[in-house]
Amino acid sequence: MSEDDIFRALSDPTRRAIFEQLAAGSRNATALREGMAISQPAMSQHLAVLRGAGLVREERQGRFVQYEVDPDGLAAIAQWLARYRAYWPARIDALRSLLKEMDQ
Repeated sequence: MSEDDIFRALSDPTRRAIFEQLAAGSRNATALREGMAISQPAMSQHLAVLRGAGLVREERQGRFVQYEVDPDGLAAIAQWLARYRAYWPARIDALRSLLKEMDQ
C-alpha cells in the first residue's frame, strides 16, 4: 500500500462515503449499500479498491463478510499529514505578522 493508493482510493466520492460508514462501525456489503444507488458488483469493486489500499479489512462471519476500517491504513494517512503539520504553525505565525503589518 502506498500513499498514492490511499489517496486514489479516497478520491472517489462513493468510496469516501463507504469509508465514512465503516468508520462508524463494521458492516457487511448489503448494509453498506443501503441508501446508495449502486449494484452489488460495484460495491464489491469499491471494497476491493479500499482493501487494496489498506484502508479496509474484512472478516468472514458465517456466510457474511464484515468490513471495517483498518487502523494501519489510518496510520499511513496520519504519518503523511504529520510531515506537513510542522509547517502550519510557522505559516499561521507569518500570516498573523503580515496581518498586523497591514493593520498599521
